[in-house]
Amino acid sequence: MKLRGILLGISLLLGGAPLTPTACAADDVVITFEDAEVGKPIASWTAKDVSFGPAEKLKLSKAAPRIMFFPHLKTDKKGILSAMAAEAIPVQISFPTGASKVTLVLWGSIGSAALVEALDKDGNVLDKASLDKVPTRASPDDPIPSFELTVKASEIFFVRFSGAHAGGYLVAEEVRFTPRPSRQGK
Repeated sequence: MKLRGILLGISLLLGGAPLTPTACAADDVVITFEDAEVGKPIASWTAKDVSFGPAEKLKLSKAAPRIMFFPHLKTDKKGILSAMAAEAIPVQISFPTGASKVTLVLWGSIGSAALVEALDKDGNVLDKASLDKVPTRASPDDPIPSFELTVKASEIFFVRFSGAHAGGYLVAEEVRFTPRPSRQGK
């Protein structure tokens, strides 16, 4: 949080817009993947009590679905994605105590779409955010642009992201969420 404030101050002193993505509320939780091992398919991954894994079984194969971490070319960032290139199944993020707002910072391959869905405990879709086509870089020397999609609902327990075409990718580099208000005494 201190770094975000410093970046904001420097940017405003230089007469520019804030250098950070959408501002976080004080009680928001931020998950990034700096310490994750790139390129190794895994069944699941957990950080700050939030779990990441494949959202469903494969339809075209009996192989076990996997996720993995992927480097963001021309930057130091890493992200999480479906490791199943031939059958791009959604990645599911599980919030055991719930959330009321979830923002994913994403990037993807040319021609990919992006869909983020918020689900309740029973798997019912509560909210959706999407792009028909992910942003693309203006020049091969540029990094692939990141973008944000946000879903909101009072009791989000799962978020799924998908939209990559076969052989393509959609990667989440950051997850920001507002925990569901405590229901003490109930």
